[in-house]
Amino acid sequence: MRRFFVNVYSIWAAFWFVFTFLLIFPFQYIFLQKEAWKPLAHRCNRVWAHLFFPLVGMPILVRYESGKPDPKQAYVFASNHFSYLDVASMMLIVDNYFAFLGKSVLKKAPLFGYMFSKLHIQVDRNDPQSRSKSLQRSYRALESGRSMVIYPEGGIRATNPPQMHPSFKDGAFRMAIRQQVPLVPISLLNNYLLLPDKKNMRLNPGAVRAVIHTPIPTKGLTEADVENLRHQVFETIQRTLDEYTANPKAHASEYKRLTVI
Repeated sequence: MRRFFVNVYSIWAAFWFVFTFLLIFPFQYIFLQKEAWKPLAHRCNRVWAHLFFPLVGMPILVRYESGKPDPKQAYVFASNHFSYLDVASMMLIVDNYFAFLGKSVLKKAPLFGYMFSKLHIQVDRNDPQSRSKSLQRSYRALESGRSMVIYPEGGIRATNPPQMHPSFKDGAFRMAIRQQVPLVPISLLNNYLLLPDKKNMRLNPGAVRAVIHTPIPTKGLTEADVENLRHQVFETIQRTLDEYTANPKAHASEYKRLTVI
């Protein structure tokens, strides 16, 4: 019976995912035609998220360790990545105007790929030239005051979530240090339970839960500090994932609901 319900719920969610995206896309297309209008295209993505998540009955609950990051400040946000739900939910979890650093294959998706290629930064990790160009574009984004959202695992690579893939890529930490902007770890606690990365993906009902950790300052850090910073972020996120797994109800009263409109 539960499997039948999950299948019906997944179809219902897929309908609203596509319908709301198609509803918003004409406005996005217009705003993507000029660089100065792209913040409005980003706002369209947030409007989409504010429509989609309530329509499917999936609240997003966030706990801030030290208050909300300054929406006018540029940050590098670094998060674990176990589920395709991570990208969609990040549109509400992070208030700042930001760019994803994502795989270049995403631009092949109809309509969504057009939006992603115009608004975000793509990288082919098998191509050294592509990696170099994406880093340069990320540096320019941070210089302009735009934040970056990066999944240092380099994609959905973990085989036993909530244990992260042990190898974090250096990109997020190098760009935060080079641009001397704070790095903010984010723990996405249960997206892998709501939308497991399986061949036949099904969306389970429930609330998305995330923790935005205290920003880590990088002023004065150098390339020599990349490894320590990477280790600090990995340990912060993994410890939080382990604590949540051991006691999912812990700190429940400290989460703020983001999807009420």
